[in-house]
Amino acid sequence: MAEGAAQAPSNGTASGYLSRVASTRRIVLFTAQEPSGDAHAAPVIAQLRARYPHIEPVAWGGPKMEAAGATMLGRTADDGVMGLAGVSKVLEVKRLHDDIVAWARRNPVAVHMPVDSPSANYPLCARLKPLGARVVNLVAPQLWAWAPWRIRKVRRLSDVLLCLLPFEEEWFRSRGAVAKFVGHPLLVRPIDAEAADLEAAQLPSSRPRVVLLPGSRSSEVRKNGRLLAETFSAIRARHAAAEAVVFASSEANGERFITACGGALPQGISLRVAGRDGSIEGAIRWADLAIAVSGTVSLDCTRQAKPMVGVYRTSWFEATFAGLILKGPNFLLPNIVAGRRIVPEFVPYAGGAEPIARAALALVEDRALVERTTEDLRQVAGRFLGRDPAPIAADVLARAVAGERLGNAELDAIVAAHR
Repeated sequence: MAEGAAQAPSNGTASGYLSRVASTRRIVLFTAQEPSGDAHAAPVIAQLRARYPHIEPVAWGGPKMEAAGATMLGRTADDGVMGLAGVSKVLEVKRLHDDIVAWARRNPVAVHMPVDSPSANYPLCARLKPLGARVVNLVAPQLWAWAPWRIRKVRRLSDVLLCLLPFEEEWFRSRGAVAKFVGHPLLVRPIDAEAADLEAAQLPSSRPRVVLLPGSRSSEVRKNGRLLAETFSAIRARHAAAEAVVFASSEANGERFITACGGALPQGISLRVAGRDGSIEGAIRWADLAIAVSGTVSLDCTRQAKPMVGVYRTSWFEATFAGLILKGPNFLLPNIVAGRRIVPEFVPYAGGAEPIARAALALVEDRALVERTTEDLRQVAGRFLGRDPAPIAADVLARAVAGERLGNAELDAIVAAHR
C-alpha cells in the first residue's frame, strides 16, 4: 500500500471510518491547467478562506488562485495545455502528477477539486483517490459533446460534478452521476457599467466597431489570429470606416497575434491588452459586433448580449476528424445553452475568411437580426441568474471535508439554501 494511503475497513463501518479520516484532514487541493480554470477556482478559494478558515486550500494553478488565498505549490495555469501534444507534453504532465502525488502522500488531502481540463486532471484523480481524497469536480467534463461512453470513468473517479451549464445536471444524473448545476462565474458577476463606458469612450469612434477576441491559450491565438484579422479586413472592404480592437489576454498573446498577422496589424486594427489597457468588459461594451474564438469568451459576450460570430480554426484533417467524433449540431457555448443556433459559428473550421465575414456583415447591416440575436442572448444569460457557483462550491467542499454524504438530494438542498 502506498505511503500515506488510508484503507477503509471491510466490517460495514465505512461511514464511521470516513468521518474519522475526514476529521484529521483539512486540505482541499485545487488543480488547474489553464487560465480559465484559474479564474473559475479563485472565487471558490476566496469563499473557503472567508467562511471556512479551518480548511486549507492549496493549489497547482495560476495567479488568480494565489491572489484569492491559496497556498501555491506550483504554477500550471499560465497558459492552456490544449494544442500542446506529443511525447514531450505527456512526459511533462506525468512528471507534474508524480510531484503532486508525492506531496499528497506526505500531506493527506481531504478533497481534490480538479478544475476543467479532464484529459490532464482525470489521470491525477485516479492516483489521488486511492490515497483517500474525495473528488469534487469544478466544471463537469463535456462528455455530452464528444465522449458519452466515458461516463463510467467519470462515475468511478468523481464523487461530485459541479456543472456550469444548465442542461448538464440532467445529462449526468440520468447516467448515474452525482451532479448539480451551480451557475457560471462569468454570468453571475455584475458589470461595472460606468467603468466599462469610460473604457469604451477611449476607443475609436467610427463605425462599425468590431472586437476581435482571440482567446487566452497561446495555441488559440497562433491558430486564429490571422483568420480574425482577415475577416475584419473583408468587413472593412465593404465598410471603409470600420474599426477593430484586438483584446489580448496578456502581453505575450498580443505579440502572438501580431506575429500571426505577419508582424504588423492590418489597417483599422488596434491592440489592447488586459490590465494594461482596460478590461474585456470595456472592449465588448464598445463594439457593435464580436468575432470570438470559441470558448469561455463567448460567455463574456453573452453577458452583455453582444452579437457575435464564433470561430475556431483547425486544419482540414482536424476539422474532418472532429466532425466524426463531436456530438450535436452546435459547439459555441451560447448556442449549446440555447439548444439552437442563435449566433453564427464556424467551429471547427478550416476554410477562409469570406464566409465568416458574410455572417458578420449580416449582424452589422440587418437591424432586425441584431435585435433578435440580442434578445436571444439575453435569454441565455437569464438562465444563469440566481446561482453563484463560488459559495455553493465552498459549501459542498466543506461538507466533503467533514465526511458528510453528498448525493443529488444533498446537492439540491445546498443550492436551494443559496436562493
